[in-house]
Amino acid sequence: MSLIRSISGIRGIIGESLTPEDIVRYSAAFAQYCNRGKIVIGRDGRATGKIIGNIVSSTLLAMGCDVIALGVAPTPTIALAVEKLGAAGGIAITASHNPMQWNGLKFIGETGLFLNSEENKRLWSFADLHEFHFATWKKIGRHSSDESFLQEHINLVLKLPYIDVQQVRKRKFKVVVDCINAAGGVVVPQILHTLGCDVVEMNCEVSGIFSRMPEPIPENLTDLCNRVCAEKADLGIAVDPDVDRLVLIDEKGNPFGEEYTITSVVKYILEKHRLITFTRRRRASHSPTNQSPKPSTISHHPSVVVNLSTTRAVDDVAKKFNATVIRTPVGEINVAQKMKEIGAIVGGEGNGGVILPEVHYGRDALV
Repeated sequence: MSLIRSISGIRGIIGESLTPEDIVRYSAAFAQYCNRGKIVIGRDGRATGKIIGNIVSSTLLAMGCDVIALGVAPTPTIALAVEKLGAAGGIAITASHNPMQWNGLKFIGETGLFLNSEENKRLWSFADLHEFHFATWKKIGRHSSDESFLQEHINLVLKLPYIDVQQVRKRKFKVVVDCINAAGGVVVPQILHTLGCDVVEMNCEVSGIFSRMPEPIPENLTDLCNRVCAEKADLGIAVDPDVDRLVLIDEKGNPFGEEYTITSVVKYILEKHRLITFTRRRRASHSPTNQSPKPSTISHHPSVVVNLSTTRAVDDVAKKFNATVIRTPVGEINVAQKMKEIGAIVGGEGNGGVILPEVHYGRDALV
């Protein structure tokens, strides 16, 4: 099998289709693409992630880039850090839902979004030329570590206007969490503890040794379903290795379904958006200055963006709230770019990937 190169970056089987030479080649190409600027890197916790991270970091430094290493971190956290730090780009070391023997590189632009098809073409052209100009010893980059973004990510989620943290804490939900021993192993239990949940951890060791097949589909989640029943829990949660997809298990141990993750979130956000909009309009009408709120905050017709393969249930939900649904080609970047272009309030894909712009334009299981 040859190296897979797509809009989602590169990925392959370690030692076969993905080699150290490949990692150096594409890391150096990305350094050129970013004009040797500051680059954020992180990894999803796979057993091979640290080795690849060292190669990526060393290559970027040798190309003259400063490197900020987040360590083991969700892909959305890495993207968020690129945006907040004003970095030239980012690399997430992950093979997403592929098995343990796989790994790869996802490339993030200076906006914090993944590279689109045109941007990828430019990156591939650098990689295909294979003409890299490494820095002299006086101009090599500087390396630093920053593990604070996990907490910053959590804080941004908890500050969302759609969430009443105190009300959630009062419920004292019991939640079983399966993080497949990858990047979600620390941050997912942490956000649930902050929300006052009684958390039962499954496979949260961040060892990189996957406890099940990583694709979070029902046939791979039978242990989680059984544990929810055994613990008499209110909810089960599963994430993929790089924590951009979320799957829910109900209190009876039945998978809720990835398609319904995005559907239920769209319904929830549209309900809350309508309430917030009504409240803002009411306050504005009683304002002494009688100034109207900004149009972006009072839209009667909010927009939702999903891809072409996402369930029609999203359209049915949106219709009830007088919201417009826009569909894009499959691919997270296509959804995110369209959301940003039209100012959509929520979006995502029917694989358990939810995008909420108030945190970041990217699929995010923590959201």
